[in-house]
Amino acid sequence: MGRPVDPEFVERYHRRAQSGPCFICELAAGLRPHHLVYEDDTAVAFLDRFPTLRGHALVAPRQHRERVVEDFTLDEYLALQSVIHRVGRALANAVPTERLYVLSLGSAQGNRHVHWHLAPLPPGVPYSEQQLAALDWEKTGILDSSQDEQAQLATRIRELL
Repeated sequence: MGRPVDPEFVERYHRRAQSGPCFICELAAGLRPHHLVYEDDTAVAFLDRFPTLRGHALVAPRQHRERVVEDFTLDEYLALQSVIHRVGRALANAVPTERLYVLSLGSAQGNRHVHWHLAPLPPGVPYSEQQLAALDWEKTGILDSSQDEQAQLATRIRELL
C-alpha cells in the first residue's frame, strides 16, 4: 500500500487533465521532466509520476493521437505494440512481476493523448487488490518512491532493453 491520496490532489489532477496542455506532448518535446525508459523517433516510454505499482510505465506515440485504433495505420499500431512488448519484457525483468497489466486508458474529456499503461503486479497481492483495484489511487494510494529511486529504476529498465 502506498501513501493515501489527498482528495484535493485528485481534483487538481483531474482539472489539469481536462483543461491543461497535453503532458505527453510536453514530455515528448522535452518540456516536462520524467524518467524516460525508452525513446525513438515515434514513441516514448516513461515511468508513471504517481505509481500505485513499482515500475508502472506508460508508452505513447510522440505525435499527438487520440484514438487507439482509428488514428494509426496498421504498421504504426504494430510498431507501438512492439515498443510495448520490449518495454514490458524489460519491466518484468527489472521488478518482481506476477503479471504485467497492459491497458490503454484516457478519455476524450481528459488525458486525450493515446497511451498504454504497463503495470507490473508483484507476486503475492491478494486477488481483491489486483486488476483495476491495483491501479486505483484511492484504494491503494501512491507509492512512496523518491526521485532517486525512480531514476535508478529507469536506468535499470533502459539497461534491460
